[in-house]
Amino acid sequence: MTDAPKGITSSTEKQKALSRDLSDFLIELSIALHKHAMYPEGHPSLGPAAEAVVARLTGILAERNSLSLGVARTQLVIEGVATDPKNPVLSDLSGRLHRHHLGAIMFKRGVTPYEVLDMLKLVAEEADRTGQPLGLGPPEKLRAWANLRLFPLTYERLEMIDSDERVEPDEEQVQHSRAAQLWIGLARAAIATEDVDEEEFDRDAIAKEPSAVAEAIKKNAGSTAYDQVIVGYMLQIAEELKTAGGAEAIALKKRVSEVIRSLDEGTLSQLLVMGGDKNQRKQFLLNASEGIAVDAVIELVRAASKTEEQTISHSMLRLLRKLAHHAEASQGQRALAADQNVREQVASLVTNWSLVDPNPGAYGRALQRMSLAAPMFAVAPEQLHRPEPRRLFQMALELDTVGAPVARAVTALVEGGEADWVLDRIRHDSAATVSDAVWQQLATKEQVQNILSHDPIDIESLDILISKLGIKAAEPMLDVLVEAENRQTRRTLLDRLIKLGPEVGPLVLDRLNDERWFVQRNLLSILAELPALPEGFRGSDFLSHGDARVRREAYRIMFKDPNWRERAICRAVADPDRRSVSMALLAAMDECPTSALSLVASRALSGEDTELRVTAVRVLGASRTPDALPVLIKLAEPQKRLIGRKLPPKTPVYLAALRALNNYPSDPTARRILTLAARSKDNEIAAAALGTGSPAGNPPRRIN
Repeated sequence: MTDAPKGITSSTEKQKALSRDLSDFLIELSIALHKHAMYPEGHPSLGPAAEAVVARLTGILAERNSLSLGVARTQLVIEGVATDPKNPVLSDLSGRLHRHHLGAIMFKRGVTPYEVLDMLKLVAEEADRTGQPLGLGPPEKLRAWANLRLFPLTYERLEMIDSDERVEPDEEQVQHSRAAQLWIGLARAAIATEDVDEEEFDRDAIAKEPSAVAEAIKKNAGSTAYDQVIVGYMLQIAEELKTAGGAEAIALKKRVSEVIRSLDEGTLSQLLVMGGDKNQRKQFLLNASEGIAVDAVIELVRAASKTEEQTISHSMLRLLRKLAHHAEASQGQRALAADQNVREQVASLVTNWSLVDPNPGAYGRALQRMSLAAPMFAVAPEQLHRPEPRRLFQMALELDTVGAPVARAVTALVEGGEADWVLDRIRHDSAATVSDAVWQQLATKEQVQNILSHDPIDIESLDILISKLGIKAAEPMLDVLVEAENRQTRRTLLDRLIKLGPEVGPLVLDRLNDERWFVQRNLLSILAELPALPEGFRGSDFLSHGDARVRREAYRIMFKDPNWRERAICRAVADPDRRSVSMALLAAMDECPTSALSLVASRALSGEDTELRVTAVRVLGASRTPDALPVLIKLAEPQKRLIGRKLPPKTPVYLAALRALNNYPSDPTARRILTLAARSKDNEIAAAALGTGSPAGNPPRRIN
């Protein structure tokens, strides 16, 4: 590490604060961004604001090459220290950056006021207003400066969920960013030595291999600066896992647990010492005991027993290991009970520990032998070989025999939380009689609800139940879809509801009176994919919805309805939402309604969005109507001068207009414009005039 952070985020109520220099820098950056949001471009206050930010950075970067700033929804993470989410100034700064889907900002030594000014101008535009967050835009826009770089929130690159499906993040994915940022932050900090080039940092490899993170920590531990940064992230992760849920939190738990298992006792003890005073270490262990895997909890407790005034009874450690082994090896209620007992014992132990080692050597060795013996609990002879549900069900599969005892065994297994095990057995067993009977018993809406209550969802079991239940499985899926916060869960349910076909339409229609925008958006997206709409559906009711995301789904439906297509395209072309306009122009590409031509022409003639203007020009050209020709001529008409004519400046709009004029070969004005442009020494202009390389697919032609 090049420098030591002067504060670490702790999990205790009394947190360590950022250094004064970093705090002042963040405040200055927030003020500058606020000014850019308030004042128009060129205002005299904007330049000095950017210079003030650079002045703060110059002092910070005097002894380091770069400074990275992580972005969460309500707080910033800077060198292992998280800002207070209750601070209104810094919370507003993190919120603005997060709405642009930015995960981090990196400032390098030598950053200039011009670079900061240019970056602030981009970020100051509210993402909700423009409809295009920077993190979802062109990548080159984020690295347009030599000494400053913006990093998007790229969830799929972190691969925090094992899935083949890659879904573009949207505005609702805010709950995912915290777990993802903490893991990649820990991975970055683990290898952040002076000889590592930032550009060569393999994020994907580190995200996939927690063992690589552990090896880096073991190799580099010992430096106060390095250890403090690692501890800063570990403290935040422990606090996050205490309350976080969802697939990303589960993945973070697995990865951090593997890191802890891979660290040796000395490294863990050293990190615990760096974690603050006794009370801070206690709080860290309490948070960790609630969030990470039980065997990793034991390793932390064992390491803590080696630190000053933290000795723990050897017999207690052995007992905890035994319970942890049962939690890992058992299933169902027994595993849950053992897991809960380990965590409760650790919490009680850490809260009250103070004793030195009470075990004499011989007594300790005896306890060691006892802890390794099995079984842990004595069993009465008459209960030892009792046909428990698992064994009875396995016998039924082997004999392919059913009856009341088998039905009771299945019920007991399902009530004990082992329905997944039962489903797995009958999926891979050839006992047809047992399989049919069990499916008849399990193929219920209640079982669909049970599968959907797990995170992540058992997709294979869900698909089998859907194949057995058909449309009856739709209601529990719709119930979960309405409340689902996980994007992966929503995508899974949407795909399967759409596959149920038109029968799901009336069920969707019954739920459209829910006024929550995300519920209406999800339900409309189902209807947009159905081959037929349910009777009584009125898509026009949603074309005036206050949320653009709902309107987009309504437009998708209405574009396919011949009775509403023309009116929907007209409404969408005039919509303030950029994505709605783009959808309408693409829909009009095949056949533009006559009533929409004037609106399309207006989009082509003016506006700051070049991409939309080019698309509008292509729509006019594809229409081949006389009404569109004057607009295309106006966009491509050479400028008059004393001698001859001068071609307009080469812009994407001008090139698109030239290509569009190729659709009017018999018009003399169009031919004159194209003939003049075809003689241009600029290859792009000449190619556009000749109709070659046209995005609209016009055949090449020669102008005589």
